[in-house]
Amino acid sequence: MTQLKLDTFLPYRLSVVSNRVSEAIATAYDRLFALKIPEWRLIAVIAEGQPIAQQAVGVATRMDKVTVSRAAQALVERGLIARQPNAGDRRSHLLTLTATGRALYDQVAPKALEMEAAIFEQLDPAERRTLSAMLERIELAAARIAPEPIE
Repeated sequence: MTQLKLDTFLPYRLSVVSNRVSEAIATAYDRLFALKIPEWRLIAVIAEGQPIAQQAVGVATRMDKVTVSRAAQALVERGLIARQPNAGDRRSHLLTLTATGRALYDQVAPKALEMEAAIFEQLDPAERRTLSAMLERIELAAARIAPEPIE
C-alpha cells in the first residue's frame, strides 16, 4: 500500500508555502496599513479593473462570497471603496476605489513589490520565470479537476 507523506505531497507543500508567504505579508500589511489580506486583495483587484462586480472579485481571487462581502464591508466603512448597485444585474454590486482607497493602494503596491522581491531574491530571473510558468500549469491542471467557481 502506498502511504501519503505530507512532507513530499505537493498540494500540502504548496499550501504550507502559500500560508507562510501570506502570513509574512499579512503581518506587514496589518502593521503598516491596518489591512487584512482579503482587504488588500480586494483593493488590488479593484485597482486593476474598476468598477468591478463583487462576484467577479471572488472569482479573480478564489475567495468565497462571505470573505469578499466582509472585506468589502470593512473597506466601505473605512472609506476606501465605494459599493453601488450594478445596473446590469440588480442582485450584484459594483466596487470602485475612493480617492482615499487609491492613495492607500499607491502606498501599499510598492511595499508589496518590495516584499515579493525580498521573498524571491534567492531565485534568479530565469528561475522566477520558470516558477511562474510552472504555477500557471499547476493552476490550469487543478482547474480541469475542479472547474466550478468557489461559492
